[in-house]
Amino acid sequence: MSGHAAPKKTIATRAIQAASLLVTFGVLYGVTRVAPELETHLGTVAAIGFLLLAGTLMSELLETIGLPHLSGYLLAGMIGGPHVLHLVDHHTVQELSPVNTLALSLIALAGGAELRVATVRSVARSLAWATLLQSTLVLVCVAGVFLAIASHIPFTQGMSLKSMIGVALLWGVLAVSRSPSACMGILSQTRAKGPVATFSLAFIMLSDVVVIILLATMMMLARPLITARGSISLEDFTILGHEILSSVAVGVTLGLGLAIYLRLVGRQLLLVLLAIGFGLSDTFVYIKVDSLLAFLAAGFVVQNLSDQGEKLLHSIEQTGSVVFVVFFATAGAHLDIPLLKQLWPVAVALCVSRTLFTVLAGRISGRLAEDAPILTRWGWSSLVSQAGLSLGLSVVIAKAFPSFGEGFRSLAIAAVAINEMVGPIIFKFGLDRAGETNPISGEGRPSLTEGPAPGGPA
Repeated sequence: MSGHAAPKKTIATRAIQAASLLVTFGVLYGVTRVAPELETHLGTVAAIGFLLLAGTLMSELLETIGLPHLSGYLLAGMIGGPHVLHLVDHHTVQELSPVNTLALSLIALAGGAELRVATVRSVARSLAWATLLQSTLVLVCVAGVFLAIASHIPFTQGMSLKSMIGVALLWGVLAVSRSPSACMGILSQTRAKGPVATFSLAFIMLSDVVVIILLATMMMLARPLITARGSISLEDFTILGHEILSSVAVGVTLGLGLAIYLRLVGRQLLLVLLAIGFGLSDTFVYIKVDSLLAFLAAGFVVQNLSDQGEKLLHSIEQTGSVVFVVFFATAGAHLDIPLLKQLWPVAVALCVSRTLFTVLAGRISGRLAEDAPILTRWGWSSLVSQAGLSLGLSVVIAKAFPSFGEGFRSLAIAAVAINEMVGPIIFKFGLDRAGETNPISGEGRPSLTEGPAPGGPA
């Protein structure tokens, strides 16, 4: 993701970029065909270099037709990944998972640091109505669509109506999950400022907590519908409550420690962020703390309880400029193209209905909250993208319900792949139409402020 905007590119520059991209793919393709054993021995470092170069060049070229940089990173990964040109194999993609861990930790830290108390307070009414409607109307309506087309879904064949209702509710939870990484990626590229950008960031970060609670609730309700011996257990909520409270507590402690370090030392921040991203993420998993929520709380504390928020954001931008390209390119390589071909009719139907109900819920909540017309019109645009969190939810559901879990997860992968490709484009289009993007400024995007950008929409 571009932390800095370059001057307008000339035709000659674009031609050089296109030629460089073709050479990048062509050389590696030729080498792996002449010496096939290199495909499985490409190595993590070489794969990172290839994905970084190809993703950057692809994003620059797609920029000429108005597509976001994320689309370029994803497309480069898809083309070079194990399902198209086979330049990066499955094993190498799996070895890049530590980069994903680091990227997610930086995204959560930055997301928390972008949220100022005054900013959240300014959109509190909008957040309340949007959270209510996006978490109920979208869940119920998409679950209804799932139930209506269940006869065309392979893993629901032979299920009773009661069981299908339970599975539909679980799919509804998946439908209301969003992608913090895609939101932060587009905001980082565009340096957008205004009501749509502010609302999008605050809502998506808040929605992660809401989705976790919804998942526990729907799993509790679905279990007796799907499993004959299943029963409603309040123990799930007790465990969930402990996890949320402990995650926030750990995050606050981490945030205070970071603020003290930034104020008293303030050096070697790259190493500190790497240590936090790589080391603490695994530690959080071990002690059963939600890492996304903990890092989000840490960033929020640094921004709102100290004067070190801007320094933290600047350090994350410098560290993440390379990491995020590889992260989204790897996500593109992960996309299972053969599976998408197999399940695309059902996946497209579910994705289209999800988008339509998301727009409807956004329009209704905007009117109830008496939002500015521009927010009512485009506030939903950031809510289409899905990525790692949605796939994580599908894994949890698959483990809890092994009788249909594998099929459910396969369909989730296909649907998330579609939303992952389409969502960033819709969000950037919405920001452009709202007049909140700032493609000219050469400075990094500052923290979102309480109101719209000067001269921007009200």
